[in-house]
Amino acid sequence: MKTYFQKIGQSLMLPIATLPAAAILVGIGNYLPKQWLFANYLIQGGDVVLNNLALLFAVGLAIGMSVNKDGAAAIAGLIAFEVPVTVLKPATLATMLNVKASHINPAFSALDNNVLIGISAGLIAAALYNRFHEVKLPMALSFFSGKRLVPIMAAFVMLIVTAALYFVWPFVYDAIVLFATGISKLGFVGAGLYGFFNRLLIPTGLHHALNSVFWYNVAGINDIGNFWASHGVKGITGMYEAGFFPIMMFGLPAGAYAIYRNARPERKKEVGSLMLAGAFASFFTGVTEPLEFSFMFVAWPLYLLHAVFMGLSLGFAALMHWTASFSFSGGLVDYLLSFRMPLANQPYMLLVQGVVMAVIYYFGFDFAIKRFNLRTPGREAVAAGVDATAAGITADHATTPAVAVAATDDKYMRQAKQIYAAIGGHDNISVINNCTTRLRLQLKDTAQVDQPAVMAAGVPGLNVLDVHNIHIVIGTEVQFVAEALQQLFSGQLAVQSATATTEPETAATNQSASDDSAATDNEAVPVTTVLHAPATGQLMPISDVADETFAGKLLGDGYAVEPEDGEILAPVSGTVTSVFPTKHAIGLKTASGLEILLHMGINTVEMNGTPFTLHVAAGDELVAGRAVATVDLAAIKAAGKATTMMVVITNMDHVTNLTLNPKGHVTSGDLIGAAE
Repeated sequence: MKTYFQKIGQSLMLPIATLPAAAILVGIGNYLPKQWLFANYLIQGGDVVLNNLALLFAVGLAIGMSVNKDGAAAIAGLIAFEVPVTVLKPATLATMLNVKASHINPAFSALDNNVLIGISAGLIAAALYNRFHEVKLPMALSFFSGKRLVPIMAAFVMLIVTAALYFVWPFVYDAIVLFATGISKLGFVGAGLYGFFNRLLIPTGLHHALNSVFWYNVAGINDIGNFWASHGVKGITGMYEAGFFPIMMFGLPAGAYAIYRNARPERKKEVGSLMLAGAFASFFTGVTEPLEFSFMFVAWPLYLLHAVFMGLSLGFAALMHWTASFSFSGGLVDYLLSFRMPLANQPYMLLVQGVVMAVIYYFGFDFAIKRFNLRTPGREAVAAGVDATAAGITADHATTPAVAVAATDDKYMRQAKQIYAAIGGHDNISVINNCTTRLRLQLKDTAQVDQPAVMAAGVPGLNVLDVHNIHIVIGTEVQFVAEALQQLFSGQLAVQSATATTEPETAATNQSASDDSAATDNEAVPVTTVLHAPATGQLMPISDVADETFAGKLLGDGYAVEPEDGEILAPVSGTVTSVFPTKHAIGLKTASGLEILLHMGINTVEMNGTPFTLHVAAGDELVAGRAVATVDLAAIKAAGKATTMMVVITNMDHVTNLTLNPKGHVTSGDLIGAAE
């Protein structure tokens, strides 16, 4: 069900993409003197889009939700919308019922450009297309088979829906009006709550459903439509958009600067490039996802703080009655277009609020990152001798095949080829879609995704939703990467494995990836497993721990951390093979076959699991850096035992080379070495 709603949000991007055109026309028209014919001409041209938004939603959803995005689905969406809207017009109902138009329930006058009706019509049309577009009728009716049948079915089905709407819609309308009235009565508090939940829903894509209530004519608020049509109350209309401008133009870029400042010195150049690109997109266009996804999951408390700040900004702007609106998002372009609109109220004060929000974001982010040691981009150390961004050497998925890049490939195709290989190629892909900034992929198994290799393709972030769905943040050029991926997936462009490497020392490892070479080369290709710190604290070799069995490497070689806190993370990606009954140790096995023992404390087996709270069970698939246990260090020390966290490779016969960082302080999740 969640995936279905996410697909709705993605499909809504097509009609929403028409709004900037309307904003440009209306905005320029309002900058020109009103007595000019050309000014009114532009305004009327923009109103064409705004006054038909529900119809655009119906057609856009019909296309987006259909299995192959066919034009027949769009025609069905058009018909599905027009049938109830036309039949239930007050004038039409008055004629059919032979009564005066004034006797018709006023609820039906709200159907004409009601986005809820448009969305419903589009979903019904898409469902009909998916069900009937391949139906074969008898020979006498064969002309109406397949796709031609879909618009016909839409007309008949929507007549039934229209009859039901005649009885149901007045009650739905009253409920929606009640909801809208309740929100409007909350005033600036309601605007603040909306801003808070708007950000919280971004990771799921369900924020579009929330937005439709406040921005469009679902609950009678229609904040965007009314603002640009100059129908509303000055200082009130636009209250559900105004607070976005201070955040997107000032707050988030300042937060990005805080993230950059807190990056490790050796990572500042890399992080600076990422943050600068994201900050510019946020300031200029209002597209925030490249920034937000860079810390949304790796430092979720910071994202929660961001949601709180967004709520405060919307609430404060609404309290002060500073209003402006956007057609696409709260960036500089929309701000300038809305500045001269009749319903814009003291929009220049949003710039002042923006400066204040920038200060709040910078110091708020800086404090949270340092106080809670959040793993924002650039705060993970790169292990010595290990290139953590190389596509061929990535944590437990180093076997991800490289894809040959042709000299004629543009940057989008090169990025697509890296992602294509990292997500498992054709055999693991089911559906390729995209929204404004994200690839929305349906895979057969997301566990097969080489996440470090995806990140090495230069993407700001990714989000694994479940076993089949994954989002990969690209940015505003996502469409071109999606099209390149589709070419690879559909076979329009042949996919060839890379047959060489630029690194001399690994040339033997990657001697050949071709089938012919594989047939004659029986030597196994080494796989590199990147090792991570299981806790924040002092790193030491296994030979330094205060236990003869571990220090003597009788169980195997490895490393240890003397922890400063009790949050323990997975040192590698892999499968949990065993959890000891006393909870003090966990067995893991990587995709390359390494067997890892994570042993928490020395002689803690005697404590019968008392200080350990486990977050995993046998059979779980883990990604390196995931929390596996919370340990009461004080209880272990009170029992007179050591809290040392040890990571041991128990099948060292599978390891030809083990490289570890020297002693020093590490942060949980840091890359500290590699086993080959």
